[in-house]
Order: sequence, then C-alpha cells, then structure tokens
Amino acid sequence: MLSSLINKYKNIDLKTEIISGFTSFFAISYIMIVNPMILSDAGIPIELSVFATIFISIIGCLLMFFWADAPIILTPGMGVNAFFTYTLVVGLDFNWKTAISVSIVSSFIYIIIAFTSLSDILAKAIPDTLKLGITVGIGLFLVELGLEKLGLVVAGDNGTLLSMGSITNPTTILGIFGLLLTLVLFIKNIPGNFIIGIGVTTFVAILFQIKGQKTNISINNIMEYPSIFAKFDFSHLLDLKFLLAVFSMTMILVFESMGLLEGILPNKNKFKKSFQVSAVSSLLSGIFGTSPTVAAAESASGIESGGKTGIVALVSAILFAISTFMVGLLSYVPQSAIAPVIIITGALMMQQMRFIKMEDFSEWFPAFLIIALIPLTGSIASGISFGFISYPIVKVANNEAKTVKPIMWALGILFLINLISNTLLV
Repeated sequence: MLSSLINKYKNIDLKTEIISGFTSFFAISYIMIVNPMILSDAGIPIELSVFATIFISIIGCLLMFFWADAPIILTPGMGVNAFFTYTLVVGLDFNWKTAISVSIVSSFIYIIIAFTSLSDILAKAIPDTLKLGITVGIGLFLVELGLEKLGLVVAGDNGTLLSMGSITNPTTILGIFGLLLTLVLFIKNIPGNFIIGIGVTTFVAILFQIKGQKTNISINNIMEYPSIFAKFDFSHLLDLKFLLAVFSMTMILVFESMGLLEGILPNKNKFKKSFQVSAVSSLLSGIFGTSPTVAAAESASGIESGGKTGIVALVSAILFAISTFMVGLLSYVPQSAIAPVIIITGALMMQQMRFIKMEDFSEWFPAFLIIALIPLTGSIASGISFGFISYPIVKVANNEAKTVKPIMWALGILFLINLISNTLLV
C-alpha cells in the first residue's frame, strides 16, 4: 500500500501539498472552538462537543485523502450547525439527541443520493441561483448570529425587530476590537488569521479581566466523551415534525455540499467521490455526537496555495489529531472572540451573491426570498422553502415554463407541504 501511494504522488510537489495542508488547517481551525459553542445552545456540553468536532474532522479528512484524493477539508459545517441548534432544537423544541437522530436519517438519505445517479440528476436539475441563494442566506444568518453574540445587535424594542446594542459594554468593546483585528489579518492574508484573531482577543480579555461565557474544557474531559457518543433518540421517528425536519436537513446537506464542492474543487472529475465522502462523513458525525460535516469553504485557502491532492486533507487530519492534546487552551476563549469569526465567515459565504443573475428578475427573486427569509425568520428551512416554491411560479410568469425541470415542480410541491406543515406544527 505504501509503495502504491509513493507511486501515486511521485510527480506531485509534496512540499506545496504539505504547506497547503497547513494553510487549510489554520484557516478552519477556529471550528474547534466555534462549533462547540454553537452546539452548546442545543444542550451539548462544550467540553465534550469539542472532542466530537475534532474526531469527526480527523475522520472526514482521512476519508477525503483515501477515497477522493481531493484537497477538501471536512468539518462540522457553519450554517448546518446553526440549523441543528436554532431550528431543530430551539425552533422545533427537539432535544439534542433527537436532533442527532434527524441528522442520522438525513445523512443516510444523503448517502443514497451521493452513491446513485440521483446526485447527477439533482446537480443538473437544481438551478444554480437556488444553490447560491442557500449559501448566501446561511451566510447572512451567520452574520446576524455573530452580531448578536458580539452584543452589537440585540432583540428589538418599541416595535422594532432588532436594536443596536450598547457599545459601552466591555464584552461588546472586546468583540469590536476582535472584529477589527481579525478583519485586518484576513484582508492582509496572514496565515492562520482567524485563529490569531481569536488568540489575541482572548489574551486581551484575560489581561483586562473581561469575563464571558465560562467553559471547563480540558483533555481530562475526554474520559466523559462516551456520554455523547452514539446517543440517539428515535422515539419521534414517525412524527410528522421529525419527518419534515429530516426533509429540510437533507435539502440543506445535499445542496450546500453540492454548491461548495462545485465551487472550490480544482479538479471537477473528483466531484463524485468528494460528494460521496461528504455524505459518509455526515452520517458518522451524528454517531460522534455533533452536527453534520460539510466541505469547508476554507479549503479554498489551501487550494489557492497550490494544493491539488488529498495530501492537503491528510496533513489537516494530522494537525487536528495533534490539537486534541491542546484543547485546554480553549477554556479561556470568550464568546466575544468567536463572534468576529462567525461574522466574517458569513460575509465570505455572502460573496457567492455575485454569481446570481440579478439582471434576470425571474432568477434573482427566488434567490432573494431565500437570502432575506433565512435570517428574518430565523429558519434556514423556511427560507429554502420559499425559494423553491417561488422558482417555478416566476418562470411560468416569465414564459419560461419549459426551462423548469419536472423535479423542480416536485420539489416545489414538497417544500410547500413542508412549509404549511411546519407552520401548523410549530
């Protein structure tokens, strides 16, 4: 096996691949902190969720190396973790174990799609404008979430939806400092900009004794990790609310992963296997006790550094493994240090808006509904539903009914049923 690997990569610039692996890892390393903090709002203990995040990232990257040989990093997805927490748990009132079960069933369906011709059918049938709209809408939702965690935006009063927070609050001041610092580092393309921003902001918080959310993360907690491993609750499996949640999460996993992979893979021939690995890793995520993995958009940083093969993913897997022994440092990180990363990540996802054909209103309006309604309703599923429902309608109105594939009509009807049912159930 070793000799075959050597022959496989003998014409590859190994140094460039390794450097690209380091670049991708440091670009996405913040997920080890951010994902557990988001999932903590769902009731999963931060000190245990951090291990689930690291372990599934290691496995996802190793699968990407061995099966797809693609420079893609798989980690629990930003946006998907928000759906898991704020739609399934907070919105639909599931406990986190039931939400994990929703992820398991959704991922199983995702695997069926990925390993059959359904993936090719969907890739061709679903308009790019809707795929892009989902990415942008989730991005705007993350921006809103980050601003709230920063304390810059708070729940509205006097009839307003949102209001300006107090900029004299020490945690808000700290967050604004962290945002400006991280933004400068990012724009200057400093390697590891996000993790540096988190580190410096955390240091300032300790220096000035600005207290935030207290965590108790330690390598010793790994002994308690089995308490969230393979913990499912399928008692609501046949409930309509559960089935609708499965439908929504499946749509998010399939279309977000499809859009991300199509957008960043340097070799499009590796799409199929990368999509399959993403599906398998997503299923394993639930077993490990975290929200589903997706292809990290930050993989683009390693690709831009010259990474072309799965060695990038292998290097990242090794670095994630090493990070397991340094999790104790995460206990000092306040939420104000995390919020800037969430905001900038959301802004990066929103850049996909430039690929939407805004000059064609029949293309733009369905995407616009997705983008606007995801953050305004606080539901990724609702935003997607309105986009898919409206797309066939506006195309008919624009005398382009023939351009709408039959599967889009079917999905539009399913999303309409999903939307009405969710309204009645919530």
